[in-house]
Amino acid sequence: MMTLIHRFSRLRRKATTLARQPRFILVWMLPVWLLLGIGKALIFTLSFRRLAPYLGCRSGVAPWVPLLAPAQERRARRIGQVVRMTAGYTPWTSNCFPQAIAARVLLGLYGLPYALYFGLRRNPDDPNGMTAHAWVAAGRVRVTGGHSFGRFTVVGCFVARSLAGVPGA
Repeated sequence: MMTLIHRFSRLRRKATTLARQPRFILVWMLPVWLLLGIGKALIFTLSFRRLAPYLGCRSGVAPWVPLLAPAQERRARRIGQVVRMTAGYTPWTSNCFPQAIAARVLLGLYGLPYALYFGLRRNPDDPNGMTAHAWVAAGRVRVTGGHSFGRFTVVGCFVARSLAGVPGA
């Protein structure tokens, strides 16, 4: 009985939190939820080589962050907020890579320059193991992935086509 009361209380708390969110978040939650699911499915069904062209243009391993105007930074911050929040509502694990894919799609839809990074670090729990991470930055905004530059060594970077000088981007 206590479990049912606890679940109802938790559901009510989440609904109240959701109702207080800005309109941008409420409008984008369902599409982002679907993007997270599609991203997770793509990760499991496609090889990275086939998925990579949709992430942006490869720019090597040198980490760089595109500059944004203040209005663009606000939009990027909102995109990060909706992606991270929605990831908590998926019944599957929406870790860093599906979040990076969803953020990349939204940033692309809004025409915001972004950089999607892949990094590695030694796993302190397993001396022979490595931990992988994906994150997205747009201007000074850490859209997804948190404070990753200091913790992971960048092994790959994909940027918006507009930053890479691709015609028609």
